[in-house]
Amino acid sequence: MIELIHLSKTPEELANLLAGRLLSWIGENSQNLYHIALSGGHTPSLLFKVLADRYRESFPWQRIQLWWGDERMVPPDNQESNFKVANELLISKISIPADHVHRIRGEADPVTEVKRYDEEIRSQLPIINQLPSFDLIILGLGEDGHTASIFPGQINPPESDELTKISVHPVTSQIRITLTEIVINNAQKAVFLVTGSNKANVLGKILHHHKDAVIYPAAHIRPVQELHWFIDKASMPVKPADY
Repeated sequence: MIELIHLSKTPEELANLLAGRLLSWIGENSQNLYHIALSGGHTPSLLFKVLADRYRESFPWQRIQLWWGDERMVPPDNQESNFKVANELLISKISIPADHVHRIRGEADPVTEVKRYDEEIRSQLPIINQLPSFDLIILGLGEDGHTASIFPGQINPPESDELTKISVHPVTSQIRITLTEIVINNAQKAVFLVTGSNKANVLGKILHHHKDAVIYPAAHIRPVQELHWFIDKASMPVKPADY
């Protein structure tokens, strides 16, 4: 696995950098369809705006299949819905076929929906290493080291074959559905999009393989080919020597 760090001065510069890189990666891919799993959060919102404003016409949207790495179990018009944010800022502004948008149905019964989403992934994605394989998964990093909706203490055991699972936010008890480590790690590329000084400590421990990082779900992400860290200046660890 190749691990690369991409540094920008501001979150806005970072979003522009990643948007350009996405276009290059898709262009280099010889397959007809390109499967991307999106994340929620503030920084991906900047990416969505850049893609809608600057790449509305130049991006090969007909080739793109959009998925989500996680979703809160709320209706799609709820302010907390990851789908709602992506739809308002990006999907509604581009020419992507409706059947290329694979949202997690947050308004559904979680037990039913987690199974349905698993089955949809298995039926649509190419199989590599006997598992579905995303071309790219975009991830965030929480202050507690969580990614997608995999929180500390909720890491699946290595022998698990679940692609999706129900998770519970440890503070708010909000129910979510998330992709699991097994399918994230079978992606061809994974991208962490990290901004803000509040992420610097946990990011430093992960990048420098500190012994404490083992509790962070984000530290367990090791995709098939490439792991990319797109980080802004504020999120850079202040004292790398401490790790």
